[in-house]
Amino acid sequence: MYCKYCGKEIGENDTFCPYCGKEQASSSQGGADRQAPNGQGAPGQYNGQNGQYGGQPPYPYPQPQYDSGSAGWGVLGFFIPLVGLILFLIWRDTKPRSSKKAGIGALIGVIVQIIFAILWVVVFLALFEEMNEYYYMIPNIILQFNFV
Repeated sequence: MYCKYCGKEIGENDTFCPYCGKEQASSSQGGADRQAPNGQGAPGQYNGQNGQYGGQPPYPYPQPQYDSGSAGWGVLGFFIPLVGLILFLIWRDTKPRSSKKAGIGALIGVIVQIIFAILWVVVFLALFEEMNEYYYMIPNIILQFNFV
């Protein structure tokens, strides 16, 4: 006979797998009386040792973290794009929704910063040209009044 959970060979009359500790057949005994051969509680039964169930953690894999995908991460990424990019890269696999919000916020923040930089350069050049014209007109104005 083979274990239904781990696939290893076990005895015909074994109710618990000696490798993974999982129960193989339903028994008519109450849940409190069930014990695995190694003395640990049956899987799904609290044994009171280190807050574990059946001598093993209740979940074999790390539980996924809560991923709200809050718009706050997008706002943070917008105002501080470097932080948004870092959060996007760190959370890409563990928190995909929050990661996406932070990444989109960072991308939009960078695009807006580039647009403002281009506008600032255009305005500065326009003002510089305007100042240049006045700068060269001043000597002509002075010469017209014969101050010299």
